[in-house]
Amino acid sequence: MKTSVKKTIKFGEEVDGFDIPVLNEREIRAAAGILFLGTFLSLMFILFQGNFVPIKYIITIFLTDFLIRVFINPRFSPTLILGRLIVRNQTPEYVGAAQKKFAWIIGVVLSATMFVFFIIVNAYSPITGIICLICLVFLFFESAFGICLGCMFYPLFFKNKVQYCPGEVCDVKQKQDIQKTSSSQFLTLLAFIAFVFLTIYFMNGRFAEKPHDLFGDKSIEQTK
Repeated sequence: MKTSVKKTIKFGEEVDGFDIPVLNEREIRAAAGILFLGTFLSLMFILFQGNFVPIKYIITIFLTDFLIRVFINPRFSPTLILGRLIVRNQTPEYVGAAQKKFAWIIGVVLSATMFVFFIIVNAYSPITGIICLICLVFLFFESAFGICLGCMFYPLFFKNKVQYCPGEVCDVKQKQDIQKTSSSQFLTLLAFIAFVFLTIYFMNGRFAEKPHDLFGDKSIEQTK
């Protein structure tokens, strides 16, 4: 009985060739993308309709999912299971479980705070707005870039060296030519940023005009 409980309640997978528990970064990124999409859409309901119902569901799902990850086993996290199904044909990318657990504890704290404000107190404030923004940034960086922002704080609290980071960023290594950014690329990026600002400056009035129905009766629209 105790053996089965230990196998159920644990953090990380034991994989041949790795001396510490690891997780699959690909399914983690997929799960982060799912949570990002849900959180982002629920915020759109607030901004455009003043509807707080979706965000309350998302917060409840978010908190429950992260509690399962941290205190039971990531294998039973619903979003990670869904992420595993989505990326099941991709080769796993193994990352250290320890830093991920620390990052997800931060997620538990943030989502629990939101749960207290939105579900128990049933109120919003600048605090909830800031926490939502932080969650979105964390989820976006994880899903889009494979960068675990919460993992970056791990060395500040633990002395043991971080192992098996996504993209091997923990290891000191020389960049390959394809990873290097040339001066011409930097100039192209700066020129594009300048183009965006100039477009906003000169075209904002034009872009702000409401488009008309291309196939509508213009004569009717003019009489109105």
